[in-house]
Amino acid sequence: MKSGSNLERLLENGEFVITGELGPPKGPDAEVVKEKAAMLKGNVDAVNITDNQTAIVRMSSIATSKILIDEGLEPTMQMVARDRNRLAMMSDLFGASAFGIKNMLCLSGDHQRFGNHPEAKNVFDIDSIQMIHMVKTMRDEHKIICGEEIEGDFKMFIGAACNPFADPFHYRVHRLAKKVEAGVDFIQTQCIYDMKRFKEFMKQVVDMGLHERCKILAGVTPLKSVGMARYMAANVSGIIIPEEIIERLKGAGKGNVASEGIGIACEQIGELREIEGIAGIHLMAIEWEHKVPEIVKMAGLLPRPTLSG
Repeated sequence: MKSGSNLERLLENGEFVITGELGPPKGPDAEVVKEKAAMLKGNVDAVNITDNQTAIVRMSSIATSKILIDEGLEPTMQMVARDRNRLAMMSDLFGASAFGIKNMLCLSGDHQRFGNHPEAKNVFDIDSIQMIHMVKTMRDEHKIICGEEIEGDFKMFIGAACNPFADPFHYRVHRLAKKVEAGVDFIQTQCIYDMKRFKEFMKQVVDMGLHERCKILAGVTPLKSVGMARYMAANVSGIIIPEEIIERLKGAGKGNVASEGIGIACEQIGELREIEGIAGIHLMAIEWEHKVPEIVKMAGLLPRPTLSG
C-alpha cells in the first residue's frame, strides 16, 4: 500500500468510489467546515479540500483537512503550484503527513488574476507534473528532491486533475500520460457534460492502457439553474455543456430546475459507470453539499462500502 488510505484500499479492491469536495471558508470559522462535513459523511469515500480555489483567500487546505479527520472523514488535500516553491511544498507535505493526511491532489492552480488579489505574485517554481514526481520520490525513494534522506515515514496517495475537454483535444490523453509517467496514482477529471466527447477521450485512454496504471474518477457537477449552465459553458475553461442539457433545464419549469439538474447528474453517473476505465466519480456539488446525500441515493450508490483492516 502506498498510503494506507481508505480511498486507496477501496480503489485497489475494485470498488466504484465516490469522492466529494469541500471549499474552505473565507476565514477561520471551523464550524463552517464541520457543517459541510456532516452533509458528506457516509455519502462519499474521501473529500477533496480545495486550496484557495479561484485564487481567493480561504482557510488553508492542510488545516481544513485536519478538521475533517477530527470529524471522522478522510480528506484529499489539494496543493497548487501557484503559491509555493518546492521548499514550502515539501515542508507542507511533511506537516500534512504528520496530521494523518494520506491523499493529495497536485494542481497548477487558477491564475491569481481571477481572484481577489490579482496583484499577487505567483510562484510556479515547479508545475503539477513535476510536483507529482516530487511527491513520488519522497514516498518511494524516501528522499526530498535534493537527494537528502527523509527523517521518518512519509506516505501519500498521489492524485492529479485531468481536463478531457480543453483544446487541443488530441493532446489531452498525452498530457494525462505524462502525469502517469510522473507517478500519479489516481486522476479526477473536470466535470463532464459532453458524454460523447468524454467517451472518445476514454477510448484513447484505454487504447494506451493508462487506465491500468492509474485510477480514473469522472467529474460530476449537478447544475442548479439555467444561468449556472450558461455561465459555466461561457466562462469556465474546458467546460462543454451540450445545448440539449440546457434545453432540458429550461423545460423543467419554474421551481423544478434544480430537481432536473440532479436528475441529469444521476443519469450521467449511470452512464459513467458503464464506461471502461472509470473507477469512480468525483462529485463536485459546488456550495450544494446538502444535496449530496440525495444525489448519491438516487444514483444507487448507497451504502458506501467499508473494508476491514
